[in-house]
Amino acid sequence: MADISPLLPVSSSDGSSDLTGQATCRRPIKVVVSIFFGLLTVGLFAALLIRNNGSVDYVDVHENERGSLASMAFEKAENLKPVSRGLAAGVSEKSNWVFGGDLPDHPWNNSMLSWQRTAFHFQPEKNWMNDPNGPLFYKGWYHLFYQYNPNAAVWGHIVWGHAVSKDLIHWLHLPLAMAADQWYDKNGVWTGSATILHDGKIVMLYTGSTTEGVQVQNLAYPADQYDPLLVHWVKYPRNPVLVPPPGISPNDFRDPTTAWLTSEGKWRITIGSKINKTGIALVYDTKDFINYEMLDGLLHAVPGTGMWECVDFFPVSETENNGLETSINGPGVKHVVKASLDDDRHDYYAIGTYNDRNGTWIPDRPNIDVGIGLRYDYGIYYAAKTFYDQNKKRRVLWGWIGESDSEAADVKKGWASVQSIPRMILFDKKTGTHLLQWPVEEIDSLRLKGKEFNQVRIQAGSVVPLDIDSATQLDIIAEFKIDSDALEKATGSSDASFDCATSGGAAERGALGPFGLLVLADERLREQTPVYFYMTKGSNGNLKTFFCNDQSRSSKASDVDKHIYGSLVPVLRGENLSIRILVDHSIIESFGQGGRTVITSRVYPTKAIYGAAKVFLFNNATELNVTASLKIWQMNSAFIQPYPNL
Repeated sequence: MADISPLLPVSSSDGSSDLTGQATCRRPIKVVVSIFFGLLTVGLFAALLIRNNGSVDYVDVHENERGSLASMAFEKAENLKPVSRGLAAGVSEKSNWVFGGDLPDHPWNNSMLSWQRTAFHFQPEKNWMNDPNGPLFYKGWYHLFYQYNPNAAVWGHIVWGHAVSKDLIHWLHLPLAMAADQWYDKNGVWTGSATILHDGKIVMLYTGSTTEGVQVQNLAYPADQYDPLLVHWVKYPRNPVLVPPPGISPNDFRDPTTAWLTSEGKWRITIGSKINKTGIALVYDTKDFINYEMLDGLLHAVPGTGMWECVDFFPVSETENNGLETSINGPGVKHVVKASLDDDRHDYYAIGTYNDRNGTWIPDRPNIDVGIGLRYDYGIYYAAKTFYDQNKKRRVLWGWIGESDSEAADVKKGWASVQSIPRMILFDKKTGTHLLQWPVEEIDSLRLKGKEFNQVRIQAGSVVPLDIDSATQLDIIAEFKIDSDALEKATGSSDASFDCATSGGAAERGALGPFGLLVLADERLREQTPVYFYMTKGSNGNLKTFFCNDQSRSSKASDVDKHIYGSLVPVLRGENLSIRILVDHSIIESFGQGGRTVITSRVYPTKAIYGAAKVFLFNNATELNVTASLKIWQMNSAFIQPYPNL
C-alpha cells in the first residue's frame, strides 16, 4: 500500500458514504450565521463607499470624424449567449461564448483553426482543460495538475491531467493523475491544492462531486513520495474528509486552498462558499489532514458577491522583492485574499491584515474589497491559483484562459482552453493597493532576434507600421512619452467618466487618447486588436489613465467575442506609460505599468494570420502627440510533448 506516513492516526470513520459531517465545530452553525450577519452589515456599509533600429513609415489617416481606426465595419457581438455547461452540476458556467440570433457560424477552415493553437502557452494535446490545480515544485520538477476532459473539447467528465517541467515553459505530459472512479468523486475530480509538509512530503486536498452531486473534500497523496515525477496517486480510503456543514448548500462547498501553519502548529485551510448572495470563505484547522475543526467565524465575507470559487490566500512582503512561503506571517507582511466569482466569472483580490488567533482577515481598504474592487486580469482569465516556488523564492500565479469562439469551432479543432504564462506576483510597494504581475523570467529564453524602434513620434490621428517579420509569436516592450504641453493645455471634458468596456474602443477619439499598438492586424487594417492607453482630464485638472484592449475589430468572423476590456491603471508622478505584450497566436496577454493592470484576450482573426499578421503603432487622440520606444522579439515555440516511455 502507498505510504501514508505524512498522516497522523486515521479517524474513526468507517469509510461509508454517510455525509453527516466529519469536522467538529466549536459552536453550532448559528454562531457562524450570527457572525455572518455582522459581516453582512459591515460589508453593506463598505459597498456604499464604492462602486537594431528598425525603419518606420507614417500613414496619416483621417477618413472620418472617428479617426484612423474607424474605416471598417464589423459585426458587433450583440447576440452573445452561452450554451450552459457546468451549472446543473453545481459549478460555475463552463461553456464558451456563442452567438445566437441570425448570425451564421463562420466557415472556419483547417488552416485558420490550426493557426489558433498556441506555441508557448501550456495546453494538452487535445480536448478540454480548465482550472489549474495543485501547482508545486518538487524534487527538481515543476508540477501542474489541471481540470481535464479526456473525451471531448467541451466541459464534462472532469479528471486531473498532469504535466511536469524544469523551467515552467517546456512541458512533458504525464498520465492522468486522478480519475473519477469513487462514489465521492464520480461526478468529477474538481479543483484542489497541494501542501508540502515539514518533512517534504505532499498531501493534496480536492473537491469531489459525489454520485448524488454533493460537493465534498477529499485527500490524496503520492503512491511513491520518492518519485520526482509523482506519477501515481492514492486516494485516502476513508474519503471524504469534509462535507458541507449545516447551513451550507451541498452545491456550494468547494476548492480547498493550500494549507498554512498557525501559531499553534496546526494546519489551516479555507474553502469557498456562500450564504444567500454573500460570498464567504470557511476556515478549518487540522493536525493530520483527516480530522478537522471548523472555526467559529469566517476568514472573510462580502455581501452581494455570490459564490466564491477557487479561493486563494497567501502572504506578500511589504519590503522585499521575493515571494513568501504560505505560512509566513508577522511584521512587514500583508495577506491577499482572492476569490473567483461564480456570478461573473472574474478573479478579484484584495490586500489586508490576517489575524492568526481567530482566523479572520480584514481588507486594508473596504471600498476595494474582494469582489467589488481589483481584479487579477480584466480580460478572459479565471480560477487562478498561486504556489510558492521554493526553488527561486517567488510566488507564481497560474490562470485558466478559456475560449471565446463558438463551441462548434472548438469541437472542429479538437481542443479548448489554455493556461496563462505563469506570472510572478509581488506587492506593489509604490501604490500600496495593487499587486504586480509579470511573466516569469524563464519566458525570456524563448526570445529570438529582436528589433528596436527608438523615439518614434506618433502624430495625432496617425498609424505607423513597424517593420518586423512574422508577428504571431512576439514579446513586445514599449514605453510612451507624452507631450507635457498638450497635457497642460487640455481642458477638463465629459470623458472624465470614460470606461473601456462601454466606450467605442480604439476608434473613439478623445483629446488625450487612445494611443498604443495594433497587434494581429492585417496590412489594410481590416482586422486589428488595439492594446492602448486612454487618458482623461477632469474639470479639477486631475488625470486618469485607462489601459484597454479592443476586440471589436479583431476578426471578420461573427461567431467570436468582440468585447472591449480594460480598467483604470495607476500612473505615479514621474512614470512613463509602459506596456508589455505577449502575442501567441490566438492569445494576447498585456501588462500595463509593470503589471499593475493586466488584460488577457482571445482573438480569432481570419486574415491577420501567418505571414499576413502585422504590428502598428497608433495615436487616435485629437490633441496629443506621443513618442514611443519599443523592442520587439520574435518568440520561439515551447517544447510541450508527452513524457517519453510512460
